Amino acid sequence: MNIGEAARSSGVSAKMIRYYEQAGLIQAAARAESNYRMYTHKDVEVLRFVHQARRLGFSMKQISTLLSLWEDRNRPSREVKRLAQAHIGELSRRIHDLTEMRDTLQYLAKHCRGDSRPDCPILEGLTEQIH
Repeated sequence: MNIGEAARSSGVSAKMIRYYEQAGLIQAAARAESNYRMYTHKDVEVLRFVHQARRLGFSMKQISTLLSLWEDRNRPSREVKRLAQAHIGELSRRIHDLTEMRDTLQYLAKHCRGDSRPDCPILEGLTEQIH
């Protein structure tokens, strides 16, 4: 199938497919005589894997490691679990940081009158350390 068909089948845009190939995350597709990229069902399966891993927030480096583990049928599952648990820890830290940001902005917005006066706790809060 061509890149457009592979994109539709995998949920990954053609632009991202080209980027993943250029970055070395996935192997470059075979080329037809016309020099168009040609993708197999296995290529689409790899693209779906990458798409789902991206949706789960894995970095390109982590996805590369996951792909290697996925392709190695002799690998112990503990390696995959270790990587997933490390990512869960990263996500938890990011969720904590985002929650703090949201709470701070909610506090500042609640204390801003939002009227015609120039004083604004939101702008003032950006210059202070708020806990």
